[in-house]
Amino acid sequence: MSAEHASEQAEVARRAMGLDVFVTRRIPQPGLDRVRAGVARMEVNPHDRVLTRPELLAGVRGRDGVLSLLTDRIDAEVMDAAGPRCRVFANYAVGFNNVDVAEATRRGVLVTHTPGVLTETTADMAWALLFAAARRIAEGDRYTRAGRFEGWGPMLLLGQDVSGKTLAIVGAGRIGAAVAQRSRGFSMRVLYVDVRANEALERDLGARRVALDEALREADLVSLHVSLEDSTRHLIGARELALMKSTAVLVNTSRGPVVDEAALVEALRSGRIAGAGLDVYEDEPRLAPGLAALENVVLCPHTASATTETRTLMAIMAADNLLSALRGGRPPNLVNPEAVPPRPHA
Repeated sequence: MSAEHASEQAEVARRAMGLDVFVTRRIPQPGLDRVRAGVARMEVNPHDRVLTRPELLAGVRGRDGVLSLLTDRIDAEVMDAAGPRCRVFANYAVGFNNVDVAEATRRGVLVTHTPGVLTETTADMAWALLFAAARRIAEGDRYTRAGRFEGWGPMLLLGQDVSGKTLAIVGAGRIGAAVAQRSRGFSMRVLYVDVRANEALERDLGARRVALDEALREADLVSLHVSLEDSTRHLIGARELALMKSTAVLVNTSRGPVVDEAALVEALRSGRIAGAGLDVYEDEPRLAPGLAALENVVLCPHTASATTETRTLMAIMAADNLLSALRGGRPPNLVNPEAVPPRPHA
């Protein structure tokens, strides 16, 4: 080991002495091991569930850093409980709408997230839901398990074709673009809705950028991939659902409140649209009244990124973000760079 490297290691160890972090729920072990090796003390929520508000407030108290989940509401009250020692909230998610980023920035607290690593896995899940809803897979599974299958029939559980149809991507960022790229093997026409043009989709797929209303009117399959903001809350409501084809399928792997769930229940119940596939919900984990009783919707428990490989990579990324901030560095996936104090001039 060179003298320079030994000096760097000693500096890291010195900074780690006394550091105390809280992890709001157990994540894959490689991430926990990484944090444990870099700090003096790490406490992990011992329950395999979301912490209650009092438990969360008690857990963050007096910590230097917190590794949080999307299910934790990180606001001024939580930051007050953490106290002035707290330097970072490292969110184990690509989204960070659960964190009051403006308040964190005002306090000089860093906020990080885990983008990119779950793009392909989430795109796979969107396609799984798309196929399952279009071809009535979950409904067929229930039908068969219930002993109702009595042999092949020409009118049994007729669904919708996917090949050769029109796919609308609402939000053509990393995940939306990955979903669109997967349409190559199905001879699909691709429309996309985004505030910015996606030249790669237009070049590779002949995709066309259109307004939301046009996409909804023309698409056979609609997949949502927008972040949750004031402008996207209830982006898909009763009016938008009424624009869709009666044979259309809607898939949501973005954020639950992007869809007005009560309006979706009515659209599915009345046959306004043919089906839906959901991985996220407006008031998660609660479902809108009547949603669970519908046969023409596939419901998953927010598992779009739930593969061993992806969740482990997310854990490592969140741990590295946390440790970088605690060591005085600039985390690689920083949400609020304006919270980083300016470096003194030499």
